[in-house]
Amino acid sequence: MQEQEIYSALNEIFRDVLDEESITLLPDTTADDIEDWNSLSHIQLVSEIEKHFNIRFSSREIMMWRNVGEMVQTILSRV
Repeated sequence: MQEQEIYSALNEIFRDVLDEESITLLPDTTADDIEDWNSLSHIQLVSEIEKHFNIRFSSREIMMWRNVGEMVQTILSRV
């Protein structure tokens, strides 16, 4: 799987979970950049990402992410 495919899938997941069609994720995107991305929606996002890619993240991995780019790198290492 290529990085661009992951971004495409993540964009769809974020748009669906956060109900915001204008979301376009970049490597440096953080929760501060997206209004409805809060701690509760973060849990929902992680759950949907895990389902989509059929992977499980450790709590440590999730806590280490500083931006979407780091999330993508973790996904790349697992698929």
